[in-house]
Amino acid sequence: MRVPEQTAYERWGGQPFFTALVDRFYEGVATDPVLRPMYPEDLTESKAHLALFLAQYWGGPRDYSEQRGHPRLRMRHAPFPIGSVAADAWLRHMTDAVVAAGLAPADEEELLSYLTMAARSLINDPS
Repeated sequence: MRVPEQTAYERWGGQPFFTALVDRFYEGVATDPVLRPMYPEDLTESKAHLALFLAQYWGGPRDYSEQRGHPRLRMRHAPFPIGSVAADAWLRHMTDAVVAAGLAPADEEELLSYLTMAARSLINDPS
């Protein structure tokens, strides 16, 4: 009998991995002059949403969709002018958070590839 392959969610440690990843990411956001103004004063809800979204995307429970509906990332980010400077800042902090997680090289590459694509896809301001 063939054993099913583990999801990234399972391989990386489940929800605790994504919660810690997002906590590290938001340490950078909290002091970033480009990104910080784009977020609410209290980052608690933003952290929870991102951790649930990433966990669901990588094979975890569907808690994000059950709480917030379809992710609709472009629609949810449309009210915020996101240019290449903001996308680069976001990706820099997320990359630092991913590297600090100590994933296996192939897993790190897979996660960073997705995050790079996501950051680029949300650019909606050419300035």
